[in-house]
Amino acid sequence: MGSSIAYASLIRSSVTDLMLFDLDHDRAEAEAQDLGHGAQHAGSIRISAAANLAETGNSDVVVITAGAKRKPDQTRLELLAINESIVVDMIPTLLEHSPEARIVIVSNPCDVLATRAVMKHNLDPKQVFSSGNVLDTARLAWVLASRLEVSVESIHAMVLGEHGDSQFPVWSQARIGDVPILEYSRQGKTLNQSDLDEIAEKVKTSGASVIAGKGATNYGIGLSTIRIVEAILNDENLVLPVSPVLDDYLGVSGVALSVPTLINASGAAETKTLSLSETEMSKLVASAKAIEESVQSLS
Repeated sequence: MGSSIAYASLIRSSVTDLMLFDLDHDRAEAEAQDLGHGAQHAGSIRISAAANLAETGNSDVVVITAGAKRKPDQTRLELLAINESIVVDMIPTLLEHSPEARIVIVSNPCDVLATRAVMKHNLDPKQVFSSGNVLDTARLAWVLASRLEVSVESIHAMVLGEHGDSQFPVWSQARIGDVPILEYSRQGKTLNQSDLDEIAEKVKTSGASVIAGKGATNYGIGLSTIRIVEAILNDENLVLPVSPVLDDYLGVSGVALSVPTLINASGAAETKTLSLSETEMSKLVASAKAIEESVQSLS
């Protein structure tokens, strides 16, 4: 996953300095060399492999992908016990060497890990947050665009809540262009509520489907994550459904959940409140409870 994010940054010319770190340093060196061999065709970028976390010092953005791989029949939450000890414990060292870095946690279960990191180390949720449902939102756009035969750029819809089983699309706010999703029609192609339920399930299970077919997900998460990084580095004020620890977001506090969030140089700068339907509000609360229960299981 980390190498796919690095490759996405290379082909999009997103960064000027790219440093890879892995406990398997030979692997990191090989990945850096392989990426460097294509740099002439992708713009000026310095690519290297760190032998230790100290060498990552003075980073502007740190993306964490460390952890065990998810198996085809394994939920993200089942990875928790393994990945919590890997990810959360490395963050103080990273911040020791890069105190101003914005840290994006991609390792799964990313929402639980972000919650644990912020709470355990008393961190600013603007600075340390998870990639959340940026990938799931891109998956939703792909499914809707394919179904309705429109450009993915015309899809305006977000997946909120947990990056996992309790996620949900905000259908009440979804638009194709400026047209509410249930009102959109093209050459007889329309959607009803049953279709929306089917699409939501397909998006939720698409990661597992890819893993079952090829063993891992990498391209989608690579591009989705580097889009977050670009928004930070370029101070874009871009709204994305990342997952910061919330403070009274529609009554939800103390857990990291995907909600519309302004991303700029300060990180997850500000959450943006949506008018959710009663059903969507119930799903947000259910997502919060799922994350809270997972966090409490680590105590």
